[in-house]
Order: sequence, then structure tokens, then C-alpha cells
Amino acid sequence: MGKTERKRLMVMLGPPGAGKGTQAVNVAKRYSIPHISTGDIFRAAIKEGTDLGRKAKKYLDAGELVPDSVVTDIVAERISKDDCVGGFLLDGFPRTLPQAEALDKMLSDKGCPLTAVVDLAVDRDALVKRLTARRACSKCGENYNLVSKAPKKEGVCDKCGGALYQRDDDKRETIENRLSVYEKQTAPLIEYYKRSGRLVSASGEGPIDGVFKRICAALD
Repeated sequence: MGKTERKRLMVMLGPPGAGKGTQAVNVAKRYSIPHISTGDIFRAAIKEGTDLGRKAKKYLDAGELVPDSVVTDIVAERISKDDCVGGFLLDGFPRTLPQAEALDKMLSDKGCPLTAVVDLAVDRDALVKRLTARRACSKCGENYNLVSKAPKKEGVCDKCGGALYQRDDDKRETIENRLSVYEKQTAPLIEYYKRSGRLVSASGEGPIDGVFKRICAALD
């Protein structure tokens, strides 16, 4: 890995539609560390039938948010596994200031503090435009985007000829609400990590390859 040999314990922040998941996978691969998403952690813990997995399942089955304490404990369980010895990239955690403080304490107790927090920044108007342009095929489920991956014929799936539709999650009112929730939760996180000098900001606008290069340049 050349100059990337040192242990990297990182977090990826980014609003809905910023391409955070895609970039998290690419960055984790670049630095040969596991990409750990909160969703993956929950699914693995539930599948393995751990005590924490059963606790999380109880809340998820009831349609409730999993409490910070349970989420933090599940993350602690995951990052204690052997594949995280050389580092990891967390995607989807922390989401709140109490989660960030709990993560810092957890890692400080191990003597391995976070090395970087990547904030993938995208203009709000650009996010709304990107997300509301998403369409899905009602027959085969193929995904499109009227901005970046438009179908050859308007409203018709290239693959099967099915009608395209807009999911409720991608409607403007829902998108605006999701972004507002994210901004409210994450603004304190960004300030928290900025104060400790661990925040690395990179523009999430433009082609995927270009965004990836900017992230790596900032991290290196």
C-alpha cells in the first residue's frame, strides 16, 4: 500500500444522494480496510443471533429507531473483529453527537483514535435535483436518473419496456424533509470533528472518479 500503511480508522459523512455509499466502498478498497455500514452491521448481528442483534431486531420489528446505546454497542462489537485490526471505514455511524462522543471514548479506551472524518459536501439544490430525478421500472425494477442516466424513451424502461415511476421516497417533499433531518443531526457532528482537526471535506459533485480522487488527495 506504499504510503497508506498506517492504520486508518475513518468515518464517512454525507447527505442522502451525495453518493456516500459508493465512495465509502471505493475509499475502503483503496486503503484495504473493511467498509462497515450501519445496515450491514444490523443485518450481520441479527443473522448471527447475538444479544445485541436480538435487541436491535426488537426495535426494528416494532418500526422504532434503535437507541444510541444499542447502535453504539453493535458498532463496538463489529469493529472488535479481526478484520478491523488494520483500520475500518464507518458509513452511517455516527449519526448523532452522542454517538460520535461514544465512538471517541470507545476508540480512546483502545488507544486507537479516529484518524479522519470525510465530509462529502454537495449543494442542497443539486441534491434535490439529483434525487427527484430518480425513476424506477414498475416491471423489472431497473433504476434511472433523468439527469445522469436517462432512458432512451421518456417514461419507458430500456430493458423491458415497463413504465417508469417515481418512488414516494424520491418526491420533493420527502427529499426536503430527509435533507432537513440530516442537516439537523449532522451539523453538530461536523463542528465536533472540525474542532478536533479530524474533518476532511471534499466536494461530492461531478463524476464519481473525480470525487474519489478528491477524497484520496485530501486523505493523503
